[in-house]
Amino acid sequence: MGDYKELRDDAAVDKIKDLAEDIKTCLFCTYKDGKINSRPMAAQKIDDDGNLWFLSDKTSEKNEEIIQNPTVELFFSAPNDQFLTLHGTASITYDREIIKELFTPIVKVWMPEGVDDPNLSAIKVVPKDGYYWNNKHNKVVAVAKMTASFISGQTMDDGIEGDLKL
Repeated sequence: MGDYKELRDDAAVDKIKDLAEDIKTCLFCTYKDGKINSRPMAAQKIDDDGNLWFLSDKTSEKNEEIIQNPTVELFFSAPNDQFLTLHGTASITYDREIIKELFTPIVKVWMPEGVDDPNLSAIKVVPKDGYYWNNKHNKVVAVAKMTASFISGQTMDDGIEGDLKL
């Protein structure tokens, strides 16, 4: 078993930024009729308060679900060494300045009219709490420890995990 460390406030924000900016893509989950709906989305920005920003089509099912129930779950995962889950509240904005700040050329794949597309909206997720797990060391050290553990049959867990409270 690895180390456990609960992170609060600024330390929690730092961990969110560290993991979410590195992983980038998450499963963005909304609720409809008591069921969870998930889809992959890339966080465009994590601000200094730990809020996550996404771009979306205002006519999407996701936007409709947020209007009905703003509770969302975000699941970030990188193979073998990083995991982040966040529980929060989403809101939708059509502020063109925010949209321009978040827009990148790859978004044109989904929004071909670009930054001025009238259907383009921004979603802000304010996390309330969450959970993280990652390695204490870099990937090379983590792989070396996993290999040594496999060969020796001894546990050499290099993980650190904990709850996030904002």
